[in-house]
Amino acid sequence: MDWDTLYETCITCKKCRLSETRTNVVFGVGRRDAEVVFIGEGPGQNEDLKGEPFVGRAGQLLDDMLAMIDLTRENIFIANIVKCRPPGNRDPMADEQTACTPWLEQQLAILNPKIVVSLGRISAMYMISSEFKISRDHGKWFDKDGVQMMALFHPAALLRDPRRRPETFVDLKSLQQKIREICTNTYH
Repeated sequence: MDWDTLYETCITCKKCRLSETRTNVVFGVGRRDAEVVFIGEGPGQNEDLKGEPFVGRAGQLLDDMLAMIDLTRENIFIANIVKCRPPGNRDPMADEQTACTPWLEQQLAILNPKIVVSLGRISAMYMISSEFKISRDHGKWFDKDGVQMMALFHPAALLRDPRRRPETFVDLKSLQQKIREICTNTYH
């Protein structure tokens, strides 16, 4: 499936109950040839209204985090585990993730990124390991089928607990170094 067909099919999805309460499907934003992909857990209220990931306060912090390592939304791709907002911004349930993750898997197959960055525990448990513990494993690198993966604290968690910001800065600098080592078009 090509990108445009994937998008058109995804935005009409009704595979789970989240489709019943959404305003917009949040497909993702960024480069279609991105070497670096950031993956959150699911859209919140602002994202549901706008149809774009990370546009609220957590999104503003994510933009600041990206800027610290010379990244922008234009030179990466940002997506979520689920494409529709869970009610009350709750964690996506297992059956919702199962219904929705084929969209993400198809996006990743087309993008073929060199680096995947999970934002928060839910994303890391899906992308890296079901045993992932964000407080223990953030900033560590994992090789999964030739793709370098790491997880950062979710920007919303950093808003709630700013004491995690210094260690997140260290993780971001590690990400920047890995991008410089293995990516060719991210900073261009």
